[in-house]
Amino acid sequence: MNILYDERLDGALATPDKGSVLADLQQALPDMTLLHRAEDLRPFECDGLSVYRVLPMLVAMPHTLEQVEILMRRCHALGVPVVTRGAGTGLSGGALPLEKGVLLVMSRFARILDVDPQARTARVQPGVRNLAISEAAAPHGLYYAPDPSSQIACSIGGNVAENAGGVHCLKYGLTVHNVLRLDVITIEGERMTLGADAFDAPGFDLLALFNGSEGMLGVITEITVKLLPQPQCAKVLMASFDDVGKAGKAVGDIIAAGIVPGGLEMMDKLAIRAAEDFVRAGYPVGAEAILLCELDGVESDVDDDCQAVRRVLEAAGATAIDQARDDAERARFWAGRKAAFPAVGRMSPDYYCMDGTIPRRELPRVLKGIADLSEQYGLAVANVFHAGDGNMHPLILFDANQPGELELAETVGGRILELCVEAGGSITGEHGVGREKINQMCSQFRPDELSVFHAVKAAFDESRLLNPGKNVPTLARCAEFGAMHVHNGELPHPELPRF
Repeated sequence: MNILYDERLDGALATPDKGSVLADLQQALPDMTLLHRAEDLRPFECDGLSVYRVLPMLVAMPHTLEQVEILMRRCHALGVPVVTRGAGTGLSGGALPLEKGVLLVMSRFARILDVDPQARTARVQPGVRNLAISEAAAPHGLYYAPDPSSQIACSIGGNVAENAGGVHCLKYGLTVHNVLRLDVITIEGERMTLGADAFDAPGFDLLALFNGSEGMLGVITEITVKLLPQPQCAKVLMASFDDVGKAGKAVGDIIAAGIVPGGLEMMDKLAIRAAEDFVRAGYPVGAEAILLCELDGVESDVDDDCQAVRRVLEAAGATAIDQARDDAERARFWAGRKAAFPAVGRMSPDYYCMDGTIPRRELPRVLKGIADLSEQYGLAVANVFHAGDGNMHPLILFDANQPGELELAETVGGRILELCVEAGGSITGEHGVGREKINQMCSQFRPDELSVFHAVKAAFDESRLLNPGKNVPTLARCAEFGAMHVHNGELPHPELPRF
């Protein structure tokens, strides 16, 4: 089955025709940019998962909160689905539009509203780029810790929606650990504030619920993030290995030694060669795998940790250990890692980027499993991942112009995710489920668990108008996918949607 969601969902929503929706919104919002011609819609037909494309019915580009409120009220009244989009860098099809829906683009909300060095917080709009927050905080000796590889382009609203990670999230946490407050507009056009400027807020922790909700519960309009002091000292070790399994074991050994690096990243031979050709980072192209281990803090502590990590790496079988001589070399080491995705893109007409998470102890076994799948299906796989927290990003190389290769890449990707679940992990660590992994949700969760997800969705969006067809599969879809048991010819939980 193709990973795109079941198009029957769109038909079930009984959306009014494009002309009547356009006329209604133009009358209600005469000053808002509303795109409707095919040539204007084309740039918005996909997110970073670019192999799948859908032309939206309309694209709305508001510049005030009042416009967002009115838009949501009108779409709710008309029964028109809404998909929210930020910078469009997502990698799971979460911002993929609907043929019968409005794509709400929040890129014009791109102001940093306040940086408070005493409270160590920044208040920003959702369209602000991830890196721009750290740039604004730098004069105060502060920075924003989560740093996805796309941080130069990705927006903070999308980071919250996907609960994005990054190379330094092992020590400093994911987006959810670095957000204090969210302002949200519901599908009914009502404003809500979740969380608080303090470290805790009364009531249920709805703030955590919205982190990673993938645009299914509301539209994020403002974010208050935590800022951290820039480390006094940061040093990077690069360890080379002649075996991927040894590198994977070394990751667990470092954590077991009581050391929590600022970042702990792994790349295999294919990714090393791609990044080195692209960036000239100084990577050893003959190695089967490398580990990049960054240690930060007070200089004396960092020096001690570097020595301790070096001993662990030597015991794990590292063939060479290099330490960045200065900040410039340290930056080059990280530049190669952060450019790994585009670098691999130069090796193949297409690649399919997966995102699964496993326990660190399972790294050697899962890496071998990925290698076996690569050989079995005849598609090369480059491995680049946040090794410290077990968040893997296998890149499956293929050529969409060759008949059947896209479907083959989907199959390999699904098998890899199922391998992660079998190892006690998850089908996503930071890219989200979107449309890409919706089938594998059926493998990871039981029917009663999916029923809870549907109930949470209904509490915020009873009409299922916000990003429908994403993240949480219907039980009928799971039965069709073959990952859910059907009792006596009937699906469990008859109250849940069937289309």
